[in-house]
Amino acid sequence: MVVVIASDHGGVRLKRSLAATLEALGHVVNDLGADGSESVDYPDYARAVAERVVAGSADRGILVCGTGIGMSIAANKVRGVRAAVVSDTFSARMAMEHNDARVLCLGERTLGASLADECVKAWLASEFGGGRHLRRVSKISAIEDGVSS
Repeated sequence: MVVVIASDHGGVRLKRSLAATLEALGHVVNDLGADGSESVDYPDYARAVAERVVAGSADRGILVCGTGIGMSIAANKVRGVRAAVVSDTFSARMAMEHNDARVLCLGERTLGASLADECVKAWLASEFGGGRHLRRVSKISAIEDGVSS
């Protein structure tokens, strides 16, 4: 699987740790930055990851900032993306199975590296369930497109 990953300055350490975990699991990792502690703007990184997932050049994307919240908000502004901020393995699994969230957002200041690894593993091992969830995800897309249901 091709996974694109990025962070702002508040998530660099966790991003590097997750990239190493992904590579050890055999995934292709495309790291879009940031690479240091100098302040950067998280929406730029969220957009870059989200656009690659929508374009199909990556199967899934991971974004890391201090809490994951800002990245999630920004990524969800890209048409066709569903990004979920999670802090436990159940939510990570449900983000994919029920919501087809192909972008996972994590917080370096809210999660330890071990739990973040477990969240990523649970999310990667999950597939979208379709069925009644497809109907609901389609309604989300209709909202995004400005279509009434």
